[in-house]
Amino acid sequence: MKPANPWRHPPGVPRCEPPRAEGCFFLPDGRRIGYAEYGDPTGPVVLWFHGTPGGRRQFPIVGRRAAEKLGLRVVLVERAGSGLSDAYRYERIGDWATDMAHVADILGAQRIGVVGLSGGGPFALACAGMPALADRVAAVAVLGGVTPAVGPDATCSGAIALARRFAPVMSVGRRPFAAVTAGLLTPVIPLAHLAYSALAAAMPEGDKRVFANPEIEAMFIDDIVHAANGRFQALLDDARLFGVDWGFRLAEVTVPVRWWHGDADSIISLADARAAIDHLPDVELTLMPDESHLGGFAAADDVLGFLHPHLQVSHAQHG
Repeated sequence: MKPANPWRHPPGVPRCEPPRAEGCFFLPDGRRIGYAEYGDPTGPVVLWFHGTPGGRRQFPIVGRRAAEKLGLRVVLVERAGSGLSDAYRYERIGDWATDMAHVADILGAQRIGVVGLSGGGPFALACAGMPALADRVAAVAVLGGVTPAVGPDATCSGAIALARRFAPVMSVGRRPFAAVTAGLLTPVIPLAHLAYSALAAAMPEGDKRVFANPEIEAMFIDDIVHAANGRFQALLDDARLFGVDWGFRLAEVTVPVRWWHGDADSIISLADARAAIDHLPDVELTLMPDESHLGGFAAADDVLGFLHPHLQVSHAQHG
């Protein structure tokens, strides 16, 4: 079994209310996938995929309140090697959809909404683009999502484009690189408040506004502390998968998609996002003026508001 989280709450950080429920889903091959639930336990299901790095508690307070108000069952799913999720080597991002089909079965959900924040964006699109789950996805929301690095849909530039160059090295050295990353980041956890403040000070203005919110700090640090139990393997595996073919084409995502993106995003440029969006058949772009990459945290209630009507119809049809 995985050890209990060894980290105490860092000093100087406001406490964040824990999720309504959390634990592990068990997949058919015995692997564990960590999760946390928010909102109405009897409502339509939304699978929410965290950013890179991140884990099952990376869900802003504004989203938690919206989930309760709208009557949605929001399930934050940790990727392999984060928090409570066992490490696992996926060959492509599209393979994630098969595991999420099992998760949907466990939840008893015939129809789901899917959300991906930043590095979680490709995993959300995979659920609607791969046959294993596509016919059960009602709609997809993407917040500042990573765009493809290779193949006919390739649009990315900047930092994400580096993943394509280093994918072969990351593939061979994924475990030792993760160990080095854990060795560098683990000592910082007790100093999380100071590290958070320093990071926020170096951010673009749009992100500074988001990260100045004490509730965002509480949520973000609470999540990282719990995600660290996976020794940051997911961080390295995400980077590896961003640099290879996703295993599906964006044109195969035929359900409604809404994509939120900051016009000042310095990590995933608006131009890259627009180029990816051009490949999606049914999509609406929502610009966040003067927001950078992490502005999506503040839009969690709008995201659930977009998914709600799609899921209300599905929930009524499927009982």
